[in-house]
Amino acid sequence: MDYLCFRALCCKGPPPPRPEYDVVCIGLSGAGKSSLLSRLCSEGGDRVVPTTGFSIKAVPFPNAILNVKELGGADNIKKYWCRYYQGSQGVVFVLDSASSDKDLEAARNELHSALQHPQLCTLPFLILANHQDKPAARTPSQLCKEKKKRLPGPTVKSFSSPQGRFKANSCSSTLQGQEVL
Repeated sequence: MDYLCFRALCCKGPPPPRPEYDVVCIGLSGAGKSSLLSRLCSEGGDRVVPTTGFSIKAVPFPNAILNVKELGGADNIKKYWCRYYQGSQGVVFVLDSASSDKDLEAARNELHSALQHPQLCTLPFLILANHQDKPAARTPSQLCKEKKKRLPGPTVKSFSSPQGRFKANSCSSTLQGQEVL
């Protein structure tokens, strides 16, 4: 009997490998990309510093591993984003939902640039409206309505394509009133 238990525990072999996906995470400076990734990787959120270039983190999930290339959002770094797009299988665009209208307009312009980039134009996008724990935060539906009223051209709402290419969602890295992803 003990032999059967030993054999059942020790002779199973290694678990099957989980598929890995390469994802690029972009957004303006201060949107919360580093904080969200640190939270997803179960790292302490108290020592998060803004990304000055890029960082790569493996985010484990039960059935897959996401290899996330987080690209800094400072103006002097954004011009190099396209160098890191190659090989990506998806895009996470993080925006600060509590930022000013001017900053939201800048985020919208960066999002549209990414959507039109030849290496990203066919990839799935996850658009995260971060900082939902702040009083001035706008929900994804509010962001869609504001953009539709004020600005010509496509909006986040129009990105909800039948193919499921775009998904807008809200999040907060502090877990106050929100679940992280």
